[in-house]
Amino acid sequence: MARRMVATSSWLLLLIGLALAAGVLQARAQPDSIGFISIDCGLPGTANSVDDATKLSYAPDAAFTDAGSNHNISVEFINPTLATRHLTARSFPDGGGARSCYTLRLPVAGGLKYLLRAEFLYGNYDGLNRPPIFDLYAGVNFWSRVNVSSPDELVRREAILVAPDDFVQVCLVNTGSGTPFISALELRPLKNSLYPQANATQGLVLLGRVNFGADEIVRYPDDPRDRVWPPRVNSAAWDVISTTRKVQNLKDDKFEVPSMVMQTAIVPRNGSNTNSIWFFWDSVPQPNDRTPGYMAIMHFSELQLLSSNAALREFIVSINDDVWSSPRGFRPDYLFSDAIYSTAPLQRSPRYNVSIDSTANSTLPPFINAAEVFSVISTTSAVTDSSDVSAIMDIKANYRLKKNWAGDPCSPKTYAWDGLTCSDAVPPDRPRITSVNISYSGLDGDISSSFANLKAVKNLDLSHNNLTGSIPDSLSQLPSLTVLDLTGNQLSGSIPPGLIKRIQDGSLTLRHDNNPNLCTNDTSSCQPAKAGKSKLAVYIAVPVVLVVVIVSVVALLYYLVPRRKEQGPTTNTVMPQNETPMGHAPAPLPPGDDAYAQAQSSLRLENRRFTYKELEMITNNFQRVLGQGGFGKVYNGFLEDGTQVAVKLRSESSNQGAREFLLEAEILTRIHHRNLVSMIGYCKDGQYMALVYEYMSEGTLHEQIAGNGRNGRCITWWQRLRIALDSAQGLEYLHKGCNPPLIHRDVKATNILLNTKLEAKIADFGFSKAFNLGNEAQIATNTLVGTPGYVDPEYQATMQPTTKSDVYSFGVVVLELVTGRQAILSDPEPTSIIQWVRRRLARGNVEDVVDVRMHGEFDVNSVWKAADIALKCTVQVSAQRPTMADVVAQLQECLELEERRRTGGGGTRGGNFYGGGSSDPSFGYDAYVADSQSTDVSQISVAFEMEHNFGKVPRMGGGPIAR
Repeated sequence: MARRMVATSSWLLLLIGLALAAGVLQARAQPDSIGFISIDCGLPGTANSVDDATKLSYAPDAAFTDAGSNHNISVEFINPTLATRHLTARSFPDGGGARSCYTLRLPVAGGLKYLLRAEFLYGNYDGLNRPPIFDLYAGVNFWSRVNVSSPDELVRREAILVAPDDFVQVCLVNTGSGTPFISALELRPLKNSLYPQANATQGLVLLGRVNFGADEIVRYPDDPRDRVWPPRVNSAAWDVISTTRKVQNLKDDKFEVPSMVMQTAIVPRNGSNTNSIWFFWDSVPQPNDRTPGYMAIMHFSELQLLSSNAALREFIVSINDDVWSSPRGFRPDYLFSDAIYSTAPLQRSPRYNVSIDSTANSTLPPFINAAEVFSVISTTSAVTDSSDVSAIMDIKANYRLKKNWAGDPCSPKTYAWDGLTCSDAVPPDRPRITSVNISYSGLDGDISSSFANLKAVKNLDLSHNNLTGSIPDSLSQLPSLTVLDLTGNQLSGSIPPGLIKRIQDGSLTLRHDNNPNLCTNDTSSCQPAKAGKSKLAVYIAVPVVLVVVIVSVVALLYYLVPRRKEQGPTTNTVMPQNETPMGHAPAPLPPGDDAYAQAQSSLRLENRRFTYKELEMITNNFQRVLGQGGFGKVYNGFLEDGTQVAVKLRSESSNQGAREFLLEAEILTRIHHRNLVSMIGYCKDGQYMALVYEYMSEGTLHEQIAGNGRNGRCITWWQRLRIALDSAQGLEYLHKGCNPPLIHRDVKATNILLNTKLEAKIADFGFSKAFNLGNEAQIATNTLVGTPGYVDPEYQATMQPTTKSDVYSFGVVVLELVTGRQAILSDPEPTSIIQWVRRRLARGNVEDVVDVRMHGEFDVNSVWKAADIALKCTVQVSAQRPTMADVVAQLQECLELEERRRTGGGGTRGGNFYGGGSSDPSFGYDAYVADSQSTDVSQISVAFEMEHNFGKVPRMGGGPIAR
């Protein structure tokens, strides 16, 4: 009883914790102390993640959106240099045309200029290996198309905008080319004087930003605005000049480039016989603008003190042969940051060639420190009136509405909220909500006071919900309201006088039928209730109900727990209703049966045939039992030469009959592989049947996982991987190496045996099935065989086993190796280990599933990869599962990762690498990670040339286009 009371207290604490967590989420949905909003999309729980490079804290995204689901990228794409926020993603799987949004609250009432950045790393998080294409909106304005070309590509979209309200919305729109997703979202406030090209009617979308001459990325804290400045050098075309002295910004600087960026520059390579620098960028078409207009900003600071009057550095900047700077030449100041920039979009062109040339008077070559290029987007689309937005947002939150309500309620019209009608408006006017229809929407509780803030609403339909309480008189103050429909609710009290007056003067139509407790002057509900008795009834009823509920729960638990123990172990078989259960031996084949005779004749001479008397001698009258299975007991024995063997003797009550015995014997005479158990001989002596195997001293894998092995020790992660790899190689041989190929059909931990070296071998071939290598689909069976927890659901549904059925069962075995748990868990109800692992890995921490008895002695990437392999093996659709050959290759990689850790050659021990953790069976490799501490700049193409798009971070690039 005390334990049950503790359980009840735990539930109460959990409910309190959830309530507190909701408050924490709301608190975190705000800018931090420096005004930044940093969101780790898809991060589960309430704990923030921290970026190793910037030390900025990233909040989970649950407080910013109410749509989508969390995912972890696939383990095959993990890279130790990958930023933590890129290990998870949130996807929005609604159909084409759907809009899903984040809402970011700002500290000011509107007019704030800010930098907005979204990052996308697909990492095959969904296992489909189909990177999507979708659209990105900043509020109601189109921002950019996101085209993810490969799973390991990090796509970044950045814009500089002016906020029309005290919040910013970022929306992902499904274009029908895959499910939208997002990895991270960042907002950085800017001074309104910065980037004057961005204003209330136009925004800037970053095509590319580059830090010439640098050897590492610069961002926060070196750039207080947290702009990302990727490095760019090309020793074949350019030399680098640099200084360690601080480069200062000019007064009223319009860009405030950080000193660290301006401390390096490039000049033409010494001896190149040229006094020019060339580079280019290409136009990137957008769905609504095939040739966007671009604005360029080029940053210069003289880094060499020119002491002699004879030393002069002066140059002219041209774009597409048009002089862009002063035709008389530009002379940057020493250690002061200056810029040449566009105030209007450049002449549109598919390619923009930039040339920086020394003037005739210059004695020194030209240089450049940094550059930025932006496309221009219109931000003139009218947003909904802010008071209407606040009101309808409050209504959505109050009733927890799950309708397609995301982003701006009225704009763009294509994505207007279901059930709302809005007025047309031309800026500076804004659309207003004129009609709200949320009938049949499951609303409950009181009528929200926020409805009274929809000042332009004409029709309000709240019918056929479960609204209770009284009708608020504040609704009579809505100046435009003409129809109020409250039909079919549970409202009570009287119609307020304000509404009655509006009804009488003809300005309002009120519908209130089917509210049985509502007083309308013609029902008994107008009788006032006696407050004292009402309160007394509540005071009595609430405690009584609570006591009854608690007693009922305790009684139910008391009843269920003992009964669960009485039920005994779950049966070991899975059978369809119309098939003979495996628990009953099938009828033995008659001696004259062709299959029987064929199987008998196929037993090869090299397999010794034992008599029953010999078996008695070998086993010392069957004295020592090694184990027991569906066929019968397995006994320890010794041959005449002292060779230790295992004798599997069929019992009269065995699940398996002569057919299975002969099948296994026949199979074992013709298959030979180091990861398949070897048969030494057999016995068919009257009614006695037995198989004699090589002795496997360490018993079954099931015993080892449970800690019941012969040596009593817990097997290490390296040993587990070796066992998994050995077993996978045995199954791969069955599927591809033997002739004809075989499907095992009963892969499980008790059918994997271990020798003294813990080498694993597959055993028990009594249910194996041969198939035509070209057509597995031809196999059809009348009997479903296998073990609960391991049986392929597709095989169970179709009665057609395939090699992928073995793959599924093997995936369960790998999960047992990772977790140290059985295939079916009590959690507290019987639960598949597959679902148990999936639920916990969704939280992003492998520590939630890994066997604690390994005490953290493992490479975390290796564990993630093994778990990912197992989950891919156990997907519902067999066509999406890997082959055993694929599994073998993946497990070899897992083993290599763990061996590097064991031998000191690298690797990550335990769960420490992720610092409290953040990922899933899925990670992404990227040769260029924007937040890595160091970057091999030789692998990065010029920002202006990278895949025709500054916003994409390339994995690999060619050299620069220098002329």
